[in-house]
Amino acid sequence: MTKKERFQFVIDWFEKHAPNAETELIYDNPYQLLVAVILSAQCTDKRVNMTTPAIFERYPDIPALSKATYDDLFSLIKSISFPGNKTRHLIGMANMVLDDFGGEIPDNVPDLVKLPGVGRKTANVITSVVHHQPNMAVDTHVFRVAARIGLTTNAKTPLQTELQLIKMIPREKIHIAHHWLILHGRYICVARNPKCGECGLRPACKYYQQVIKA
Repeated sequence: MTKKERFQFVIDWFEKHAPNAETELIYDNPYQLLVAVILSAQCTDKRVNMTTPAIFERYPDIPALSKATYDDLFSLIKSISFPGNKTRHLIGMANMVLDDFGGEIPDNVPDLVKLPGVGRKTANVITSVVHHQPNMAVDTHVFRVAARIGLTTNAKTPLQTELQLIKMIPREKIHIAHHWLILHGRYICVARNPKCGECGLRPACKYYQQVIKA
C-alpha cells in the first residue's frame, strides 16, 4: 500500500465511521474554548470540563477574566495540572487580548501564539475548531497514531508530524482529521496495549501489519 493509498483508506474509514467528530471540550464561544484548551495542556478533557463551569460563571468574558486576581482564579483551577502557571497565563491572555486585539480572540495562528499560554498546538486547535482553517494540532495522540499507522515517516517533532499530515490530507478535511486522530488515539490506538482487535484501520496500519500480525 502506498502512502497515498494509506491516507485515502484512513480518510474514507473515518468519514464513514466518525463523520461528526469534534472536540470533547465543552464550550459555547471562542473565549470559552481558548480557556479550556489552555487548561487542557497535560490534563484530561474530562477534568477540564469539570472545572470550567465555575470559571465561566465567575468570569463570563475576556474583560471579566482580565480583572481576576491570582488567588481567586487559582482557587478555581487548583485541581488542574500546573495551576500556578495556568492561572498566570489566563490572566495574562485576557489582558493581552484586551490591550492588543481590541477584546477579540485572534483568528489566526501568528497572533494567537503571542498570547500567554498559547503555543502552536493551541493556536491550531482554536483556528481549526472555530474557523475550520486547515490547521492540524498535534498532541501526543496525533503524534503516536500518525506514526503507528504510517501516515508519517521518521517525524521526530510535533511540527514535522503536522507538516507531513497537512501535505497529504485534503485542505477541507484537515480540521476534522485532527479530531479523528485524537479520538482514535484516546480510545482505540492507546499508548499501551492498543486495541488492534477493535480497529477498523488494520488493513492500512503499518504497526498492525508489521508488529501485531507478524
